[in-house]
Amino acid sequence: MRSSWVFLPLLLLLGLSLVCDGGITSGFVRTAEKSVDMPLDSDTFRVPEGYNAPQQVHITQGDHVGKAVIVSWVTMDEPGSKKVIYWSETSEHKHIAEGIIVKYKYYNYTSGYIHHCLIKNLKFNTKYYYEVGIGHTTRTFWFVTPPEVGPDVPYTFGLIGDLGQTFDSNRTLTHYELNPLKGKTVLYVGDLSYADDYPFHNNIRWDTWGRFVERSAAYQPWIWTAGNHEIDYAPEIGEFVPFKPYTRRYHVPYRASNSTTPFWYSIKRASAYIIVLSSYSAYGKYTPQYQWLEEELPKVNRSETPWLIVLMHSPWYNSYNYHYMEGETMRVMFESWFVQYKVDVVFSGHVHAYERSERVSNIAYNIVNGLCTPVNDLSAPVYITIGDGGNIEGLANNMTEPQPKYSAFREASFGHAIFDIKNRTHAYYGWNRNQDGYAVEADSQWFFNRYWYPHDDSTKSPS
Repeated sequence: MRSSWVFLPLLLLLGLSLVCDGGITSGFVRTAEKSVDMPLDSDTFRVPEGYNAPQQVHITQGDHVGKAVIVSWVTMDEPGSKKVIYWSETSEHKHIAEGIIVKYKYYNYTSGYIHHCLIKNLKFNTKYYYEVGIGHTTRTFWFVTPPEVGPDVPYTFGLIGDLGQTFDSNRTLTHYELNPLKGKTVLYVGDLSYADDYPFHNNIRWDTWGRFVERSAAYQPWIWTAGNHEIDYAPEIGEFVPFKPYTRRYHVPYRASNSTTPFWYSIKRASAYIIVLSSYSAYGKYTPQYQWLEEELPKVNRSETPWLIVLMHSPWYNSYNYHYMEGETMRVMFESWFVQYKVDVVFSGHVHAYERSERVSNIAYNIVNGLCTPVNDLSAPVYITIGDGGNIEGLANNMTEPQPKYSAFREASFGHAIFDIKNRTHAYYGWNRNQDGYAVEADSQWFFNRYWYPHDDSTKSPS
């Protein structure tokens, strides 16, 4: 009888998760349901009332330090005004900024009038209201600028990837919105609308996606990363320009970091330095992305922005049998730099599941020594795959076995994450699956900053 009680906790633990040398493979089993896009007449995609009413409103950071915002929206009936009226919460004085309008055609689709307007010279840590649709149907939104860049400035980021526009996508966004940690800016790791999963890359699904995320993206910046579903290269229907819908609809401040293209760039926000890379642009030696990153990393001043975060779409460390090794060539090119400059964390998507690594590197190989196995490395980043937004292609639920030693936690569920910077030394990270309560974290870790507090923050570590 006594021995039965001794083994009972062990049995309960095994029922919750599978533990091996590689970490934890979650035992949570999501109900096997197909991910289905919400219908075009869904309330989630409702077109705002009024003549030429602005829709698909979204904002992103508009400069390198957080004192500017790019406001984007679409009008359908006519171009309408290019102006944005904005004012701070503490002032009655209203300012006007004027932007640009673009349109594009894709196969048999013609876009609405896509507006982009840069609002600059804003004050830090200030709530602003803004109006779009001047002269026709005016709509009003608001945002809060970040605190001034500094080493001990707390700030909370949300992490979402591969969202799409299914019923599961809606649950993911709702969970993020209701997370009590309250993310202030979304770091989005690519694959937006999944319009290219439809015949002829049905661009109406770009419009519905824009209306879907407006409820968040109009009020807080989403920092964009391009994924493979943004390429939209389709020569079979006469579309030869890669990334056409994405680049027309989603502008980023790439010139502020001396980038030559919107696919790779950097920003500072509070105490974080965020570098966005492109998995689907050339990155070999001598290419523009390679040269830009080589010059960019030495610019990071960890006394000003202690937290160095990298966003990309295709993961370098991935123990699922989906998109396996697709990020390998980019890893070979850049991983030694990530270790040299002590990147804290790398977020990626692409694989429609969740995984968090230990701090590992695989940079010793030189073609003759045979050293090609990832090893623990306290100067290396943690690699997190967060491509679990809920899109129409469904979950990646086939994992490699046994779980690799570098893999700390993995689970095939939809969800989002929060990266909550406390000061220059500590940040708290939590991943939330959609099936749980809004405050429930299925995986979490305290991060120790690699520059200011480079202690072992492994979830296997006794510290």
